[in-house]
Amino acid sequence: MGWFADRAVPRPLRRTVYGGYCRITGADPAEAELALDGYPSLGAFFVRRLKSGARALDPDPALLVAPCDGTVQALGTIARDSLLQAKGQSYTAAELLGAPVALEGAWTCTIYLSPRDYHRVHAPLAARLERVRWLPGERRSVAPAVLERVPRVLATNERAVLELAHGAGRAYLVMVGALNVGRIRVVGVTTGASPAQPLDFARGAELARFEMGSTVVLIVPGARGLPEVVEGRTLKLGQRLASFS
Repeated sequence: MGWFADRAVPRPLRRTVYGGYCRITGADPAEAELALDGYPSLGAFFVRRLKSGARALDPDPALLVAPCDGTVQALGTIARDSLLQAKGQSYTAAELLGAPVALEGAWTCTIYLSPRDYHRVHAPLAARLERVRWLPGERRSVAPAVLERVPRVLATNERAVLELAHGAGRAYLVMVGALNVGRIRVVGVTTGASPAQPLDFARGAELARFEMGSTVVLIVPGARGLPEVVEGRTLKLGQRLASFS
C-alpha cells in the first residue's frame, strides 16, 4: 500500500483520482491547502495540510483540545491498570505504553481516524515532547467493528508512544498503526529514535502524522472529560475535549 500510495499520478489525472477518493471516503477537498492537482501522489494527498482557518482552536487555554479529526471510540479512566478499547474489550496501560507507569485514575480518550479524516495530529495542550517510544507489533485493522470483537488490538499493533510534559504534569499520546499503516512520523524526530533534546510544542501545533488512517489514544492524568464529549461523537481538530480538575 505504501508503494502504491507513493506512485506519481500524472497531473491531468489528479483531479479525477483524488476527487474519486474524496467521493468514496467522504473527505472534503475544499479544506485542502492545495488544489487537487498540486499533490503528486495519493500518499501526498492523504497527508495534506489544511487551509489556514479550516480548523478553529478552542480559545480557552485551560482546556485540552482534540489533537485530530476523528470519532471518539472509547472514554474512561484507568482502573487496575486497564483502559477501554471498545465495548466489552480492554487492555492494560503497561501493554499500550510498553512499560509500567503509575496511571491509576488517569483520563483516557481513544479517537479513530477514518480515511475521510485529516491525518495530521496536533498537540492537545502546550507541552514538551521528552521521549518517543517506538513499539513494533501487528498491523491489524482498527475499525470500530474489529475493536469490539478482537481483544487488545490497540496494545499489540505497531505504535509510537509520545511522552509529553506540561504544566500540570505528564501526558501520553499514542499513535497506533493499523492495516496498511506502517509509517508514523513525529515532527522533529527520526523514526525509531527519541528527540536529542526535549521539543516544545504550542497548543494546537502539528506534532505527528499517519500516512494512512489509524487511531490516537490519549492518557492524561488529572484531566476530566467534558460532558458533551461522548462515545461515538465526531471530532474536529481543536475542539474542546477535557479540562483539568
